[in-house]
Amino acid sequence: MTSRPALGKIGIWTGALKASVAPSEQVSEMAAELDELGYGTIWLGGNPSPDEAGLLLDATPRITIATGILSIWDHEAPYVAQRHTALNAAHDGRFLLGLGVSHSALAGERYRRPYTAMKEYLTALDSAPTPVPTSERVLAALGPKMLELSRDRAAGAHPYLVTPEHTSEARDILGKDAVLAPELKVVLDTDQARARDVARGYLGRYLALPNYTNNFRRLGFEDADFVDGGSDRLLSAMYAFGDAEAIRARVDEFLTAGADHVAIQVVTADPMKDIPREQWRTLAQALPLDKG
Repeated sequence: MTSRPALGKIGIWTGALKASVAPSEQVSEMAAELDELGYGTIWLGGNPSPDEAGLLLDATPRITIATGILSIWDHEAPYVAQRHTALNAAHDGRFLLGLGVSHSALAGERYRRPYTAMKEYLTALDSAPTPVPTSERVLAALGPKMLELSRDRAAGAHPYLVTPEHTSEARDILGKDAVLAPELKVVLDTDQARARDVARGYLGRYLALPNYTNNFRRLGFEDADFVDGGSDRLLSAMYAFGDAEAIRARVDEFLTAGADHVAIQVVTADPMKDIPREQWRTLAQALPLDKG
């Protein structure tokens, strides 16, 4: 049995807490507040390096910091393994390495046989001078083969843009021991029309990426759902809308379906740059956080 990373029930997924996006002082201050609020994990999005995660580790005493996700095409395995070991030694094992194969549109000519490439990358981490233990890495997994790899060669899976139904199917593949930590997009706004406009503006960028649309098809969606930023049906499946209690109800659906942890991404007009501090505070009052 692979030991589970300490994620807590609820985390925050964000691409904005990086020194390349916001001043490092602001990043550190916000990471410290998320820790104090009781969130279990910060998932740093946008293909972060271990060093970018290190800034958050330096700023926090308790919370787990995870890459969500680090692209295997952009970061050499020996360096990642070396930095992983150093960060965990300095920060009580709070760094979790989230790995993914990204997308051909982003990786370009380097993109090849993603499943095989991931297996090779994991082998490189295993054979590095400072290996990354299986229990300290998770994979961005959507389809059955990558979920099986998450079970067999990692602590579990961190699926992005999925539903409670996908979570239930993923749990069946992973079994009871592997960790399952899906991401969930939320728009904290009770004006449904305005919330859907914001959601559609962000979802549209993902509809050009076959990894996601292929998974949507596995979940029963069709090409008509992928037009003009996504159908209402697709938006309702991929997002939670409304007030904090409505968000809590959707989170509970994921937990009931088999998730160990839910990574909340608050979607705004520019979610990879905005720091939605007040919304994170509001959600902290409604979600099942580990507040000690």
